[in-house]
Amino acid sequence: MKQVSHKIASFIMAFVVLFSTMSFTINMHYCGDTLVETSLFHKAKGCGMEMDNPSTQGCAITKKNCCDDKQLVVAGQDELQLQVDKITFEQQVFIASFVYTYINLFEGLDKNVSTYEEYKPPLVIRRIYKIDETYLI
Repeated sequence: MKQVSHKIASFIMAFVVLFSTMSFTINMHYCGDTLVETSLFHKAKGCGMEMDNPSTQGCAITKKNCCDDKQLVVAGQDELQLQVDKITFEQQVFIASFVYTYINLFEGLDKNVSTYEEYKPPLVIRRIYKIDETYLI
């Protein structure tokens, strides 16, 4: 049971490290005020209603583009290394004592030690079941 719980705990910790360091970008394409497309791994294609530059150079009429692209960037953690050179002496003593007690916690005994082996059972003066006349059948 202990091995199973250790495997489950290590699996969960691996996922925590994976998801805390992972970063991703969500691309969204809006047409007006409505969301048309959302993509996670590539750029949103769009709805096809984007305004192009006019073909004539002399045209002064400009229309506002109704389409809008937005990005949501979720950045992960960059540094995971523990800097050992900044650990104080008290922290080193705590870590050493914790490791020592944790290792010795799971050591098994070589033989079963019974503290009652040296004691003799009490002498029977009277048989109580005979006095009370109660017998187990």
